[in-house]
Amino acid sequence: METSVPGLEAILLVGGQGTRLRPLTLGTPKPLLPTAGVPFLAHQLARARSFGVRRIVFATSYKAAMFEPVFGDGAEFGLSLEYMTEETPLGTGGAIRNAAEGLTAAPGDPVLVLNGDILSGHDIGDQVRTHLARNAAVTLHLTEVEDPTRFGCVPTDGDGRVTAFLEKTPNPVTNRINAGCYVFTRSVIDRIPRDEVVSVERETFPGLIESGELVLGYPDRTYWLDVGTPAAFVQGSRDLVLGRLGSPALPGPTGEHLALDGADVSPEAKVNNGTAVGARAVVEAGAVVSGSVLSDECVVEAGATVVDSVLGRGARICSGAVVRDAVIGDGAVVGPGNELRAGVRVWPGVRLPECAVRWSSDV
Repeated sequence: METSVPGLEAILLVGGQGTRLRPLTLGTPKPLLPTAGVPFLAHQLARARSFGVRRIVFATSYKAAMFEPVFGDGAEFGLSLEYMTEETPLGTGGAIRNAAEGLTAAPGDPVLVLNGDILSGHDIGDQVRTHLARNAAVTLHLTEVEDPTRFGCVPTDGDGRVTAFLEKTPNPVTNRINAGCYVFTRSVIDRIPRDEVVSVERETFPGLIESGELVLGYPDRTYWLDVGTPAAFVQGSRDLVLGRLGSPALPGPTGEHLALDGADVSPEAKVNNGTAVGARAVVEAGAVVSGSVLSDECVVEAGATVVDSVLGRGARICSGAVVRDAVIGDGAVVGPGNELRAGVRVWPGVRLPECAVRWSSDV
């Protein structure tokens, strides 16, 4: 059962450039991209509040000025928000240390650190209580993955103590990986050097382990997803709309699709598998849209097909075009008869003439 930890403060790491999600992130930081109808971070903020967090310090860098106009002082979420900006990127540890200037927590208090590109269903309250009960320096959320070769592995001993941080290796010793949610004791954050580039994964955590301090693993098998790639970003939005991961920020009931205010979805269109349809977007009769993210004001014309894809704001998919596993930038137009598949990315404002790009030979 999920229970809250009253008065908990958090740092939210949102400084990355989101290069793997370009062109979507050319104009918008990844944490602000629409995900199941709201900016991605709205899900994290609402979830953090449900576990007792009342104050969050944003650690910003890339397009830092865009966050406060979206979330303001946090009152809408029942939170108090503070914004701390790195003038030059300082790495994960440097970002945490810089953001800590905005904390009010005492040296012995727990501080939650969240990554701005993770969706997780784990019990944050239980992770914090485990940290406090064991008097750990840091407690790391660990998740199990089928293919740990793509991640750094985090082995633990029988007592739950993290014994090493292992970089990507073809022969992992465990399928448990760093899931990107940490509970620090405040005084440990304060020992990270100020205004220096520091990696918690490569420097801070290994250093604590080496000096004999308790770095604890909190293993968990609930929902977890890093939304850093287009396919994962689409999956995250889809899972939220379908209800595979609960979110207090979802702006409507779960189901086959979620349509925001002003969206015009024809009853003769087939829109399913967790599709999110943005405000004032149009899906015409005879269109098929499955498992996709349609941003505000985009148009899917009659007879077009969009599957497992992201359409940027104001993008248009013309009649008869097929878009699968693709990213279409803001304001781009995919003309009739085009067939875009397998990770294709169309940059903002590009206009593809009729039948300009094909995957198969038949037209």
